[in-house]
This record gives sequence, C-alpha cells and structure tokens, in this order.
Amino acid sequence: MKKLLFVICLLTQTFTTYAQIQINRIDPTNWFVGMKDASLQLMVYGNDLHGTQVTTHDAGVQIDSVVQMPNAHYLLAYLNLKDAKPGTITLSFTKGKKTKKVKYELKQREMSGDKRMGFTNADVLYMLMPDRFANGDTKNDQIKGMNNYVCDRTKPSLRHGGDLEGIRKHLDYFTNLGVTALWFTPVLENNSPDTNGFSTYHGYATTDYYKVDPRFGTNEEYRQLIDEAHQKGLKVVMDMIFNHCGFEHPWLKELPSDDWLNVPEWLEEGKKTGRDEKTGMTNRPRTNSKYLQTSYKLTPVLDPYASEIDLKETVDGWFVPTMPDLNQRNPHVIKYLIQNSIWWIETVGIDGIRMDTYPYADRKAMALWMKTLNEEYPNFNVVGETWNTEPAYTAAWQKDSKLSDINSNLRSVMDFSFFEKINKAKNEETDGWWDGLNRIYNSLVYDYLYEKPENVMAFIENHDTDRFLGNGQDVATLKQALALLLTMNRTPQLYYGTEVLMNGTKEVTDGHVRQDFPGGFPGDVHTAFTAEGRSKAQNEMFNWLSKLLHWRQGNEVITQGKQIQFIPYQGVYVLARQYRGKTVLTVLNGTSKEAQLDVKRYAEVIGKSTAAHDVISGENVDISRDITLAPRQTLVIEL
Repeated sequence: MKKLLFVICLLTQTFTTYAQIQINRIDPTNWFVGMKDASLQLMVYGNDLHGTQVTTHDAGVQIDSVVQMPNAHYLLAYLNLKDAKPGTITLSFTKGKKTKKVKYELKQREMSGDKRMGFTNADVLYMLMPDRFANGDTKNDQIKGMNNYVCDRTKPSLRHGGDLEGIRKHLDYFTNLGVTALWFTPVLENNSPDTNGFSTYHGYATTDYYKVDPRFGTNEEYRQLIDEAHQKGLKVVMDMIFNHCGFEHPWLKELPSDDWLNVPEWLEEGKKTGRDEKTGMTNRPRTNSKYLQTSYKLTPVLDPYASEIDLKETVDGWFVPTMPDLNQRNPHVIKYLIQNSIWWIETVGIDGIRMDTYPYADRKAMALWMKTLNEEYPNFNVVGETWNTEPAYTAAWQKDSKLSDINSNLRSVMDFSFFEKINKAKNEETDGWWDGLNRIYNSLVYDYLYEKPENVMAFIENHDTDRFLGNGQDVATLKQALALLLTMNRTPQLYYGTEVLMNGTKEVTDGHVRQDFPGGFPGDVHTAFTAEGRSKAQNEMFNWLSKLLHWRQGNEVITQGKQIQFIPYQGVYVLARQYRGKTVLTVLNGTSKEAQLDVKRYAEVIGKSTAAHDVISGENVDISRDITLAPRQTLVIEL
C-alpha cells in the first residue's frame, strides 16, 4: 500500500513538473509607457497557476511582485514600467521545469495626460442608449456564441438592434442640433441571457471590461466613432460601472478570491437549491438567507449617525441578484478597475466618464480612483451618479468639499435636486412662496454648498426616470425647463429624443422611456433625423432648442458669468447671467394665465438698457416698460 502511494505521489509530481502551463488571457490586453503611475497589474487567467513565477529580461521592466491568488485559475503580476520603452516584451511563466513565454505589448501614448481635455460647463451633453438610437449594421443583430437572446423591437425590455455604427452615421444630426458632447449608456459586453422577457440591452451588467459588446460593434469601431466625433467637434463620455458587474462575467464561474465580491457566501448555498424561481436559470443560484440586497438608500454613506447594518446594506448589498457586488476594498479589485478606466482613455480617446451608482461603491477606494485619474489627466472630467435630491448631500461628494471628511476628488456630480423640483413645478402654479418655480429658486439658493456649481450636471430627465413630457405633449413647460437648464450655472445634459417630443413613463417598464429614435431602424415609416421627416410640432421644438443650443456655444456670459436670481414675483421667475458688461435674462411665467414682468423690479440687472434681443425669435424687445407674458411663456433675452 505504501509502495502504491509512493508511485501515485511520484506520478503526480511528474505531471505537475512537466504539465504544459496554460495562459488563457491577460488583463489589460496591452498597456502604455510614460504613465505617472509606473505600476501595472496583470491579471492572468489560466489553469493550475499556483506556484507559477513570472520573470522578464526586457530592459526597463521589473517584476515587483507576484500574487498567488487563492483560486489557482488566476495569478496577479505587478510590473514596474518606470524605465520601460514602447515595444513588445516577453513574460516568462515558470512552474517546475516548464516555462511558457507570452508576448505583451507596451504602447507609446498618443499624447501626455495633461493634453486630454474633458467636458466642461461649456458643453451640452446628449445622453443616448446605443440599443435604442439607430441600427447602422443589421449583421450584428444576432451574434453566434453569445448567451441566448432575442432581438425584437416589439418588446420594450428586449434588444432592438441599435449599435455604434448607427450613431456614427448620424453624427451630423448632433452638430445640427447644437449639442457638443455625447454620453452613451455602457457599451461594454453584456453577455447575459434574456430572462422572462428582460435583457441587459441597457449595458449595466458588464461581462468583459476590455471588450465592446459585439452587438454594438468592435473596439476598433468604437475608436473610429470617437475619432469622427472629434473631427466634428463632438466629445464622447463613457458610462462605467465599478459597483457591480454582470453575473456572466468569468469571475463568477470561479472567484479569484473569497473577498473579490461583497457577501459572496450566499452563492455556494444557493447553488444547492437548483433552479432560480425568479430567473429560471440553472447557472444562477437562487437567493437565500445569506443574500444581502442593497436598500438603495444612499444616506447612510454620509450619515454621521449611521448604523453599521444600514451602511452595510447600502454599500455591500447587491443591486440585484444578477449583478454581483464588487468589493473595492480589496486592493487588487480597485487596481483592476482603475487600470481599466485608464486603458479606455488611452485606447479610444474618450473625453469623460460618467460613473454609475457612485455612492454604492466604497468611498475611499473611489476617492483613490479619482485621485489617480486627476493626477494623470488634470484636465479630464468625471461625473458621478449621486441620486439624492438634497443639495447638501450631493455637494459633499464634490471634489474638495468642506462638507465631507473624505475628499472624493470627484469634480462633477449630478443635480437630482433640480430634476425633482422642475418636474414638480411643471404641474403647479407659481405662487408667492413654495410652489411652481419657487422650487427652482429654493433649490439654487443652496449653491453655496458646492465648491464649483458650474461642475454640477443638471438634467430634466434621463434613462432612469419618466420623460419630462410624461405621456403628454406640454411643450410650454418643456421650453421653460430647457431654457433654465441651458442658461443657469450648471453643466447641462439632455436626453435623446426630447428635441422631437419623445415621451413615455415607467408605469409598466423602463423600456417605455427608452423607445427607439424615429427613423433609426430599418422599416421605420417616419424619421426624425431630417426636417422633411419630422412633423410640424417636432420641427418647431427641434428648431427652438437648436437655436438655443447654438447660441449657447462659446457664450461666455453663460459659461463664466455671475448668476443672479430673483424670488418669483407675481408668478414670474427671472434668472440673470452677467459677464463683462453683457447680460442675459431668462424670464419664465410660471402660471397658466397672463402675467406682467415688472421691469423696474429688475433695474439692478437691466441698468439703463431700454431694448433687448430675443435669442429665439431674433426680434427686439422693448424693456423700457412692463412686458406682458403669455401663459407659461419663456423669454431668453440679451442686453
């Protein structure tokens, strides 16, 4: 028996010594020399990597450390590239008497980090969902080898076939409209199967951080789109998610380590229970007593009195069972994510990042991410989704805020307060105190909380909300909302289709606020991409907004001017911007009846002027006497 055991051990040792080392993948797929942070983490995917050593003899490249992960299918190698030169290096993976050599490319950067210019308050961002905007290449509607899915435009929660090529073909539409930056919802691979009539067409369940979803196109096509957008004066903002990934990410088949995810222990117990009753999938465990769902309440993250359980539910709880919650407190996880954002900046030339579910991730880790990006790209910009309607909460997340004990280093935050207030005001009469446009006034009075109000991104709707028009067509209140959005001290963001009166609510499904852009898909009877294809009402709205957007471009009064607002008076709200002797007034009648603009009341901003220029109509406006405003009238005038 002892002899038999000896033979078995000898055979095992021999197999281990002479077995071929298998390397399946390395993230990132390549890297760049000349970065301020010379450290590079290589995540190596393979088989039986325990005990594998990594070496290189290339000049200027050092192996700082090799981390043997608990799961033998992964290995982390940390390189020092301080003195590295562009070119292909050779990495040697050695285990026992076997060595596998792998080529790895180090590229020359196209420009230094300080030359990458991000979006600013001089830009107007146009947000769109690639799957719902335009289908420019029908050949990628069905991709073989991907998890089961259906492309069906009659189903609001399934994929519709929009792609990057569809966006590229309509770049002139954006310049004609007058926006200056495009924000796409995530374009990375979301290889999740359709489940009970739902898909991940939205892009928020990443399964490969280094690959564009093939149903949208390729990495090369993404780069081509961005290059052509730049040629037309358009910036591109990339949507990223660090809080969670998709359940079909390779990490979920075998976790690199037990602490790669938050609360992963429910997965093992769930596997024993078989089929998931909610999803019907056998490869996804059903939830159990160990599963932790996020509360979706962000206040505990900043609450000085927050209980441990409340904070844990917010930060460590999973967004949904099919979106595993990443543990950014694990230094290897956050390093992977930081590098991924840098890789996309360097590889395709994005001009900004919108970070999804920002406060759900670990605060300190996200602050480190932002600090790293700010040091490497001092003129870049990132906006974080901070879904709370209290200005004091939002302001604490902005870079250098005196309201927070941890500097987030996050330059731009999203103004959910303005979103909430303008959507309530549209249904109200502006009174002498709280209702109607008083809500906007009473929100902007707290701008003293922000370090830089101009870096706060304002919006009236997005992919997660009802459209501003709801299920109606109230153009008058829409114009008021847009006029404020584009003239107040903010960085404005529009949602696709608003300019052609797209509406919808989330009463049944999110898909109803994410409808296909008219004319973007084969078989569409009508198109909104051309004046000839738009209806009279659509053209009127498009032309009104386009006029305002083009006027705003390069307008220093709006981007740099001092802001003065007046308490709504007799139903009229006035917001002024002044810069170098020039004045712009945004005048809104917040009632459903005629109102008078009492010119004398606004003498401090009107001065001795007796005439003004109507930005939209181009006509002169007599401001030597009171002005009668039609119900819900919007007036933007220059003095």
